[in-house]
Amino acid sequence: MRMSYNVIEVFAGKRRAGLPGLLAALLTCWCGTAVAEKATSPDGLIAVQIELMDGRPTFQISRNGAVFLEPSPLGLETSIGSFSSDLKDAGVSFKDLGDDYELPHGKVRKVHYAAREMTSRFTNAKGDSMDVICRVSNRDVAFAYRLSSKDRTHVVIQREATGFRIPKDAKAFVSPQARAGGGFAATKPSYEEGYLIDEPVGKKSGSGLGFTFPALFRVGSSGWMLLSETGVSSGYAGTRLSDPTPEGLYSIAFPEPAENGGSGDATVNGALPFLTSWKTLTLGSSLAPIVETTVSTDVVKPLYPASQDYRPGRASWSWLIWQDPSMNLDDQRKFVEMAARMGFEYILVDALWDKNIGREKMASLVKEAASHSVGVLLWYNSNGSWNDAPQTPLHCMDTAPARMREMSWMKSIGVKGIKVDFFGGDKQTTMKLYEDILTDANAFGLMVNFHGTTLPRGWERMYPNHMTSEAVTASENLVFSQGFADREAFNSTVFPFVRNPVAAMDYGPVILSRRFARDGSRGTLRRTTDTFQLATAVLYQSPLQHFGLVPDNLAEQPKFVLDFLKKVPCVWDETRYVDGYPGQFAVIARRSGGRWYVAATHAGKEQRELSFSLPFLKGKALQLLSDTPSGGTELSTVRIGDDGMVRCKLEAGGGAVLFE
Repeated sequence: MRMSYNVIEVFAGKRRAGLPGLLAALLTCWCGTAVAEKATSPDGLIAVQIELMDGRPTFQISRNGAVFLEPSPLGLETSIGSFSSDLKDAGVSFKDLGDDYELPHGKVRKVHYAAREMTSRFTNAKGDSMDVICRVSNRDVAFAYRLSSKDRTHVVIQREATGFRIPKDAKAFVSPQARAGGGFAATKPSYEEGYLIDEPVGKKSGSGLGFTFPALFRVGSSGWMLLSETGVSSGYAGTRLSDPTPEGLYSIAFPEPAENGGSGDATVNGALPFLTSWKTLTLGSSLAPIVETTVSTDVVKPLYPASQDYRPGRASWSWLIWQDPSMNLDDQRKFVEMAARMGFEYILVDALWDKNIGREKMASLVKEAASHSVGVLLWYNSNGSWNDAPQTPLHCMDTAPARMREMSWMKSIGVKGIKVDFFGGDKQTTMKLYEDILTDANAFGLMVNFHGTTLPRGWERMYPNHMTSEAVTASENLVFSQGFADREAFNSTVFPFVRNPVAAMDYGPVILSRRFARDGSRGTLRRTTDTFQLATAVLYQSPLQHFGLVPDNLAEQPKFVLDFLKKVPCVWDETRYVDGYPGQFAVIARRSGGRWYVAATHAGKEQRELSFSLPFLKGKALQLLSDTPSGGTELSTVRIGDDGMVRCKLEAGGGAVLFE
């Protein structure tokens, strides 16, 4: 059957009918219908078209005329009916959006968001409606669904029909979803799997469960596209991408029923009208829009005001090198002293402190640290019933009464924040636990860092005291596996382009010990250079940076290295992509106040010379930290010429840092 099209195109907010109304109406009576609506970005480069084809909503995206997303399904399956088929077009509306806001703990401080919003309404046979709200900025597309009903007040979202049909010539840079209940003490999934690089579109995951957000795609010669999710609170579940079809269709998948030890539903419950999470797509001819995007915070709002100003900072952290035996009062005092000497703002006291130090002595340690202007952060197990992790403190974060008691005690002795670990899932009930911990912590003036955790989805703006989350194969894995330590340089060229662009990432950088053990004679071996490690302080963005330094490092390193670590910021006013390719090399620039820092690493097994352009620093004299052949660091001064070009040599597993 031939199709007739009643095409509605929108450019700069103007609407025109492609066919005269009478003719379109006649054609609609004779054959099937396809109603299309289009919105473009303010600069006109990105175009999103939403189309109703025989009652099924689809969307497609192009940039500068090139197809980045082929026609892909939209919709929801719910307890009040289907919103993915047998729908009718109920109109479209448009408006321009503008928002100026600040991210006090982000990779950029001042954000100006400008977008065009298109809301396409569809109704089902019962007369209930689904709005597809689509916002298009100069580098991002974000869309969400809003459901409303004439006579119902509650809905269960059984699944999303949303899919992303990626062009067949694209390549994927993705992290597989782990099976529920796997890993250490049944704590997975925890977003700690490795990344597949340059994989053909259509290749399935090893787990059979698809891939976590974010997911990066190189779309032929057209550019790059990053898919992710934001705006997930207690009102929704965290979703992922299913395994693709051979044709490259990746669909949205809800959590497995077995996640979180089987606690809670794998569906989503809510009151009507109901707004889902936002799915986001960032597009560009280079990786610059990917690295610099703020879409995860652009389309959300704070859920509560901050109870106080939360102070970002660097922390000393004994566990990474000295591990569990260091959870004693004497060793933690040594790390307080090191933090004070280095000007670090915090010390993180990790698991088992309650048994090995005790609450009374912890109160004394907090007071002692405060006398050195060092704040204390404490580790907690999230557990109620969803994992078998034995590390204590246990059962302090899983219920409201327990949290009230614990957080009241922490406030009374002056603790500044918490690190909560071992969550293991993306169900709505778990998202509510995250929100409850954050909300209660804010009431007591506590910062929050999550580990063994899901991807934070807009939380830096939604929850003002959420500082950072792990959600990556972080530096603790250097201790557990020599294979991971062997891939440390490789990972440094992936994380800045996939995981870190959408949210702060608590990796735990800057390790200057050669082995991951206290005595230096055993443990896994670090394969990277000292300068590489210094570069990670800039390369990985997190407003709390838990450095892997130990007191001995201060006597081993030259003064200029210690001076660099005393001054390097952990929050930024601006972030820029300079150069790189996932799995090969990365060069990222960040500005704090009037000072720029540029970090470079590479994944090669041999020495490599990098050449890159810094036009915004031309004519300036910069300090350069670079590799020595023995793996150490040397300091020199370089002047950026009028062409803005910089050339530097990196040893195998090496790095470089330029700074003002």
